[in-house]
Amino acid sequence: MTTLSPQSPPNPRMPAEWAEHEACLMVWPTRASLWGPAYEAAKREYAAVARAIADFEPVIMIAAPGLADEARAALGDPAPRAAGDAPAPAPRDTGADTARGHGIEVIELPADDSWLRDSGPIFAHDEQGNRVGVDFRFNAWGEKHHPWTADDKLASLLLDRLGVERVHSSMVLEGGAVTVDGEGTLITTEQCLLHPNRNPRMSRTEIEDELGRRLGIEKVIWLPYGGLEDTETDGHVDGVAAFVAPAKVVVSLPEDPAHPDYARMRANLAVLNASTDARGRALDVVAVPQTTYGEVAGTPVEVGYLNFYLANGGCVVPVGGADRSATDEAALAVIAAALPGRKVVGVPTPVLAYGGGGVHCITQQLPKAARA
Repeated sequence: MTTLSPQSPPNPRMPAEWAEHEACLMVWPTRASLWGPAYEAAKREYAAVARAIADFEPVIMIAAPGLADEARAALGDPAPRAAGDAPAPAPRDTGADTARGHGIEVIELPADDSWLRDSGPIFAHDEQGNRVGVDFRFNAWGEKHHPWTADDKLASLLLDRLGVERVHSSMVLEGGAVTVDGEGTLITTEQCLLHPNRNPRMSRTEIEDELGRRLGIEKVIWLPYGGLEDTETDGHVDGVAAFVAPAKVVVSLPEDPAHPDYARMRANLAVLNASTDARGRALDVVAVPQTTYGEVAGTPVEVGYLNFYLANGGCVVPVGGADRSATDEAALAVIAAALPGRKVVGVPTPVLAYGGGGVHCITQQLPKAARA
């Protein structure tokens, strides 16, 4: 773990994912070659995730040119806006028992792929409480998928559409590679952030310094591992750990010794148990021992329970099957206990896992502007 020097003047700070959102941002499935025979099923899962999130907060779905009508038909957004109109999602009360139901708006922007957590902007608040969008470089997870030019430009176009100030960074970074507490602490994995296919000319210290400048990070906790089978992202942290409250982290801890990450996740646990956050607090670590596998197009896939989305008053969790297996139910119960006051909802997403991700990977929260 590394504690960074205090920054002066104050830098923008990324809020925690449980801070109130104005909306959730997504991209409609675009790269048919990625999904192959599961392409139509992928669209159904994206729609199911969007509808589940819309029970808690507005959703803005980006569709590549030519796909907007298809997305609207699947999502129930019958009234396209004029080309120059900016989205205007309505605010909501974040209480867990308030009335549900928010709109899903579809807008058109060029996109190569549909993993907005990684290709989109990462939002932060400046010292006046205004939102800024940090536009890190995107290289398709180490140049794994071609082309990615539109995705690398997507953050800038989206920020312009939303009317949010853009802050540029020359560092390659995907949103799924980090989790933050909103108070200056960030957790990531060495497996991903130090991979030579991301920023080969940057040292660990230089990466930490850039996280401090752009996201207000004062302390980085480096886990050694992401998921062994997470070859698409080279081990994003959102498959293995997530902040859920100040000084509180949920972690994957497979209970089966035959699981490929059994020893690796225990190495992560040891780091977290020995760590403190940016304010010097020991971490409360909650283990999620459940894992589940499915099969899509003849390929076995692991559905990662920790790849969830924290919505206003809720949490949308990827689960393995429509039959709500005992394993799914047990994992949802652990996550719900770690998130008191939130309604925890499971959405079957084996096809997302087949494509290389989960609910967190296809979403990005648009935080509300903070009060200065």
